[in-house]
Amino acid sequence: MSLDLETATVARDRLRRVAIDPVTRVEGHGKVTILLDEDNKVHQVRLHIVEFRGFERFIQGRPYWEVPVMVQRLCGICPVSHHLAACKALDLIVGATTLTPTADRMRRLMHYGQILQSHALHFFHLSSPDLLFGFESEPGRRNIVGVAEQFPDIARKGILLRKYGQEVIRLTAGKRVHGTGAVPGGVNRSLSSAERQLLLRDAYQMIAWSREAVEIVRRIHEQDPTLYDSFGSFESNFMGMVAPDGSLDLYDGALRARDADGRILFDQVDYQTYDSLIMEEVKPWTYMKFPYLAALGPEHGWYRVGPLARVQNCDSIPTPFADHERRTLLAYAGERPMHATLGYHWARMIEMLFAAETIKDLLHDDDIEGDELMVTGSRRREGVGVIEAPRGTLFHHYQVGDDDLVTMANLIVSTTNNNQAMNAAVREVARRYLDGRELTEGLLNHIEVAIRAYDPCLSCATHALGKMPLEVRLVDAAGEELDRRCRQ
Repeated sequence: MSLDLETATVARDRLRRVAIDPVTRVEGHGKVTILLDEDNKVHQVRLHIVEFRGFERFIQGRPYWEVPVMVQRLCGICPVSHHLAACKALDLIVGATTLTPTADRMRRLMHYGQILQSHALHFFHLSSPDLLFGFESEPGRRNIVGVAEQFPDIARKGILLRKYGQEVIRLTAGKRVHGTGAVPGGVNRSLSSAERQLLLRDAYQMIAWSREAVEIVRRIHEQDPTLYDSFGSFESNFMGMVAPDGSLDLYDGALRARDADGRILFDQVDYQTYDSLIMEEVKPWTYMKFPYLAALGPEHGWYRVGPLARVQNCDSIPTPFADHERRTLLAYAGERPMHATLGYHWARMIEMLFAAETIKDLLHDDDIEGDELMVTGSRRREGVGVIEAPRGTLFHHYQVGDDDLVTMANLIVSTTNNNQAMNAAVREVARRYLDGRELTEGLLNHIEVAIRAYDPCLSCATHALGKMPLEVRLVDAAGEELDRRCRQ
């Protein structure tokens, strides 16, 4: 499936270019360019990532034990994911092939706290205004303040769900952002009895509120399937990690992929061999790479990761309420997988429920208070760590010399894995809503809604309330401005 529509039959000098710059409410800086012909038909859509981070280069030459703290600076939204993925890779460097039960439980608790707070942040703060008010509703109202005014109960529960997830992170990682709880070979602390009881006190309430969140997004789909099932919908492969029994595991497991019909392409592949499975294509108009499955090639091998992929890729979810909701989603989708872009929100809330249930189970495990925190073994020079971050599968790959300095680093972040999919989603939405229409704020928001469904994390960013800066210019081939829409 090609990302760019065929333009060979139309002279380039007859195409007009629309630029959305910047794309708002994403972690980092990006823009969308759309080429239109004289009849306002879409010929090409591209999502450009216009910033460059360079982490893979400046990690080189640093002592390996600094890396789990350094890589968190990739992001202020999901630092725990980078922290743990790096530690999992460096566990192998120090020979820690099997962690102590306490280290395993503490890391998992930290990770599921991250899943809970990140999913709550994205759904309630960034996406619920679109879903509750409508994509073309009054922009001054379409924000978390508007939600709090009209749906105060929903807003309050969303805020408290995220707060609880952050508290789990604080007590496992040392602080809410850029913590240091995990180290190569294990962790540096366990929970005290008082901390454990503090988290248990609200755990069941978090499960109840998460169930309500799933119900909200399920009702939205059922009430308007024409919109929610077709908006930005396209077929793709799916990839993610599963446990040995095929169940969903967001902390560890092996790689599995399915095609657009749900057939398994590969299963239980050791992620240490990811570099023989996945290749990355580079294009001149963006700093973000385009991963694809090597066996299928760049045209047919691209895939989606994240909640919609994971919930449909696994055979079950190992907590009762979340698995019931997974089966409800599959029944709604029918015989084939759901490919709707907005289905990500539904799957995301199922995963939030899974995280809440898992946190409760981990807090009932006495190993969470253990005192055996570290292991070591035979030293290695190379390790790969993979984790299911909130946005999708995250790869960290390091090589370390005898002097303990990193000699190579390769990162494939979750949003990179979804790069082709985000481009395809924007293309489909532009085709449907841009053709022949006058540029409006509501139209611009439709395009952003498609990108936002993937919860892209291009880098750290500040999210403003309500009035997102956005400028779209319509220019001709000579660069002359034909029309402009601004939103400050």
